[in-house]
Amino acid sequence: MQKVIKSTDLNKDLSDILSRIDYDRLFILTDENTEKLCYPLIQGNEQISKAGKIIIKAGDNNKNIEQLSVIWKYLSENGATRHSLLINLGGGMLTDIGGFAAASFKRGIKCINIPTTLLGAVDAAVGGKTGINFNGLKNEIGAFAPAETVVIDSVFFRSLDHQNFLSGYAEMVKHGLIDSDKEWLATLSFDTEEIDYEKLKQLVVDSVAVKERIVEIDPFEKGTRKALNLGHTIGHAFESLSYEIGKPVQHGYAVAWGIVCELYLSYKQCHFPKEKLYKTVYFIKDNYEGFPFGCDHYEDLYEYMKHDKKNESNVINFTLLSDVGKIEINRTTDKEEIFDSIDFLRESVGL
Repeated sequence: MQKVIKSTDLNKDLSDILSRIDYDRLFILTDENTEKLCYPLIQGNEQISKAGKIIIKAGDNNKNIEQLSVIWKYLSENGATRHSLLINLGGGMLTDIGGFAAASFKRGIKCINIPTTLLGAVDAAVGGKTGINFNGLKNEIGAFAPAETVVIDSVFFRSLDHQNFLSGYAEMVKHGLIDSDKEWLATLSFDTEEIDYEKLKQLVVDSVAVKERIVEIDPFEKGTRKALNLGHTIGHAFESLSYEIGKPVQHGYAVAWGIVCELYLSYKQCHFPKEKLYKTVYFIKDNYEGFPFGCDHYEDLYEYMKHDKKNESNVINFTLLSDVGKIEINRTTDKEEIFDSIDFLRESVGL
């Protein structure tokens, strides 16, 4: 089980972590953005300053086999062995591709994740899912490969623009919904305009703990871990469509819209309380703008859902809720009700 460190002194904590891991060569992976904005915060660390530095292109559209090859090539040409260690410094895109590069290079080397975005901290960096996009599909190729350690420090979140902050916050709303009324209400009551970073830090710690508890029970997504997919079956379809039509959206925005759709399905199928549905919808309406799509895109969205990795026997699988914290996995429905849920999203949020 990977260890999650809530850091208060980043360079000291990194030195302590690296002193406890046995490795022969150290490498650090960044993208073009984190190399400029985040790497300077740790480059004074003696071990980090001696590490081989790999820089790849930024953006989820670059979470592909070409950039994966760049990582493999650098490791191969610079003496990496099965006993080497890779540090992934970046957001969810980077920890996804870096984790998969580590899992596949020489059949697996150790890695450490240092998430630099809120989304990365509460979602991608924790739990061991790694991968790349392929053939137009989100995370089509990948592996379960937990990092040795995940280091979370809120110092990075202060540099996020508001869109990237909200993208990560959508996953925290999801964690609240699958956990408890207390956690759910805490996320909905947080002021997302005038951000209190000390309060946010505790919310992040609590949110990560929700995911940790679930992953510890079910590391390979055989049952309980499917709770974490709330909002993602339809959300990933929105995300894929946004790239197809040339108007890419942040992952968390697509998940927020997916949460609205899947809470509607929860209300219709599992009697999720109507007042909690609308309380969540109002929060998402207030915070998450939309991207233009119409009825002519419904069939495209449905096709993307059919390719979702959570499906079994060609049946689209959903994680739904009968109440906050009461999870209903492996739920199915028909195309008409899925389309009704998208209609509900467009009517209630204004897409």
